[in-house]
Amino acid sequence: MNDNKAKSSGQVRSLTRALRLMRHLAESGDGMSLTELSEAANLPPSTTHRLLTTLESERFVRPEAQGGLWRIGVAAFFVGTAFARSRDKLSLVRPYLRRLMEMTGETANLFVESDGEAICIGQIESRHAMRALTGVGGRVQLHSSGAGKVLLAHMEPARRQRIVGTMALPRETQRTITDRARLEAALDEILAQGFGVDDEEHALGLRCVAAPVFDELGRAVAAISVSGPGARIPPERLPMLGRMVAQAASEATRDYGGSPPAGRGPEARGNAGLAKGARSEGGPSRP
Repeated sequence: MNDNKAKSSGQVRSLTRALRLMRHLAESGDGMSLTELSEAANLPPSTTHRLLTTLESERFVRPEAQGGLWRIGVAAFFVGTAFARSRDKLSLVRPYLRRLMEMTGETANLFVESDGEAICIGQIESRHAMRALTGVGGRVQLHSSGAGKVLLAHMEPARRQRIVGTMALPRETQRTITDRARLEAALDEILAQGFGVDDEEHALGLRCVAAPVFDELGRAVAAISVSGPGARIPPERLPMLGRMVAQAASEATRDYGGSPPAGRGPEARGNAGLAKGARSEGGPSRP
């Protein structure tokens, strides 16, 4: 290897190591000492210190005058907020909606909560003639839809309690949950299993499975769902669809720069991968 290539390789290696240090600092929250960072990144203390001082010169990290701790700097905040401003839920999630539609054969949707309702902001329609009823721009009730219940379940506890305690629970079909205690139990089940189901609660003959997309603070900012007629989505198909939708939502969360609250990720529940779900459903596995 010539000097230029060696120099280039060294610069790339140093950049990778510096980014690793920043990631450890970001995850720590309370700051880390030189020794802790060195051990976490598996680097010699001298190398760790050199990288930290370089990052400090660009304000990506900052040392504390007392305590000997290093913390994330203001430049890292600027980079992070630039990403937050530029990210678009629909653009980020659309590839997962398309993949779910291709694997399941059913319509895939993206919902957000607004003024106590779930609004469809994106959709990849099934190729079947019989499809779900709610199109882009359509609104559904939180208590009677899969996406709505998922968004409600993952709300901050005080807001969830307030909404459940005051919202109207109109009966849309004979299967709609209209009892507040039953609704709370259904929301707790969603938190436990990672996805929610609309079992003909919004419209007779239609079923839906939904899972949340989280932001960097662990808030559910959207819900991905798959919906279709009961003839193609019998009850025994719901668990498999639930795992597939939950895995797609997990991958979308990652691309969004988010993370689920502790204990609510698919790894914690042992969800199968999206590709595995596709094989079980008989659909194509996509890279």
